[in-house]
Amino acid sequence: MSERQSCVIPQRSIRKRYGLLIALAALIGLSLIPAPQGLSVAGHRMLALLVFSVILWMTEGVSYPVSGVIIAALMTFLIGMSPNPEKAGALYGTTQGMTAALAGFSNTACALVGAALFISAAMTKTGLHRRIALKILSIIGTTANRIIIGVILVGLVLSFFVPSTTARVACLVPIVLGIITAFGVDKSSNFAAVLLIATAQADSIWNVGIKTAAAQNMIAVGFIRQQLGYDITWLEWFIAAAPYALLMSIALFFVLVKIIPPDVSEIPGGREIVRKQLAALGPMSASEIKLLCISIALLFFWTTEKILHDIDTSSSTLAAITFMMAPRLGIMTWEEAQQRIPWGTLFLFGMGISLGSAIVSTKAGVWLAKGIAPFFGLSTASPFVIVLTLAAFLIVIHLGFASASGLAAAMIPIIIEVLKNVSTPGLNVIGMTMILQYVVSFGFILPVNAPQNMVAFGTETFTVSQFIRTGIPLTIIAYLLVALLSATYWKFLGLV
Repeated sequence: MSERQSCVIPQRSIRKRYGLLIALAALIGLSLIPAPQGLSVAGHRMLALLVFSVILWMTEGVSYPVSGVIIAALMTFLIGMSPNPEKAGALYGTTQGMTAALAGFSNTACALVGAALFISAAMTKTGLHRRIALKILSIIGTTANRIIIGVILVGLVLSFFVPSTTARVACLVPIVLGIITAFGVDKSSNFAAVLLIATAQADSIWNVGIKTAAAQNMIAVGFIRQQLGYDITWLEWFIAAAPYALLMSIALFFVLVKIIPPDVSEIPGGREIVRKQLAALGPMSASEIKLLCISIALLFFWTTEKILHDIDTSSSTLAAITFMMAPRLGIMTWEEAQQRIPWGTLFLFGMGISLGSAIVSTKAGVWLAKGIAPFFGLSTASPFVIVLTLAAFLIVIHLGFASASGLAAAMIPIIIEVLKNVSTPGLNVIGMTMILQYVVSFGFILPVNAPQNMVAFGTETFTVSQFIRTGIPLTIIAYLLVALLSATYWKFLGLV
């Protein structure tokens, strides 16, 4: 094991070894405490299950897909064996408990994430994302700074077409490593470290800017639709978030070159090396052309929702998948798709929605919100103060999470209830929830805070210390930018 990994792995191993036991102890302990006044037994048990889930996700006591199975089983019996307040002396029953456990899979957000996984599988099969990345890098130039900008730009462009952060980073990492090798640059150099950190962080940043770029955004959109009755369009999200992501991309460049100055200035013949890699791909295949056309058409439907048509994002994406899978006209068969799709991710996503929905339906969210708002002094605070307070809370709690999707599933339904229970007049609950969802994507500080970070960290081109030294100032800038835009641009849009 290398020195670059040894400082992280032992700590993670300890967490994984005891995570499930700690989570079970918390679940049993909280469940044995009598339900507080005003909280139903089912709601009390759902809050205990929420604590169990958070501990399990933070410690990675079991794999994420397995955690979804455990949560489904526990939810079935915890709700099923709870008294039904609508029927005196009767229980909900395990049938109703299982219905609640599987409710997330009927959510349109779950359908969108499933469809997104198909698009990512199609990109992997055709190699279109690799061609796009190499094309951008071949144009941008061969000085160290230009290559860094090129990597950030690739993260931006791929975010429009590949709705999976891990897939985007997994595509770009081998390309960047190939460039480092072809240029004859040492993997332990500052230049290599900056390129791989930029690869991970740029994708995290553009998770904020584009609604369809990350699964956690779909969780938030789903809860906003469920709890507030409003469906945020792709363009509404983009107008609000893209300027933020653009400013953060600029900040990322300057933070990286300032804190880890590249130890090379220009790579002789670098552009030609990239062009050779691009030429090695050969001409675009029929499948690549079809996928590019479908992706552009899909982007058109996303951006024109509620302007030229009323087809929602999930429905248009599902239609695109139908074309991709159609015999003769399509890009891949079912057999090809199922081998490339991480079904466990989809299952966990659905369970996260189910857990959040159960917290809402049992009124546990309302009960918790009534305690959180006074605790943080938010009951009559201004929208600006509320955003900054809850944003700081989410940044701190994210330090313990290895999944933004898990964080969104655990916190967004509660955030919505907190905002609904604040008595400040004129509060835009939808807009403020959307802004706080941006903060959920701030996995900038530790490699273990996001799967894409770990993909890049696995290359052994940078240390934990280097990632933290760039991640802390990046997070501070991100938080200050939330404050700035909340007082200006987002206020002008009416979100705050």
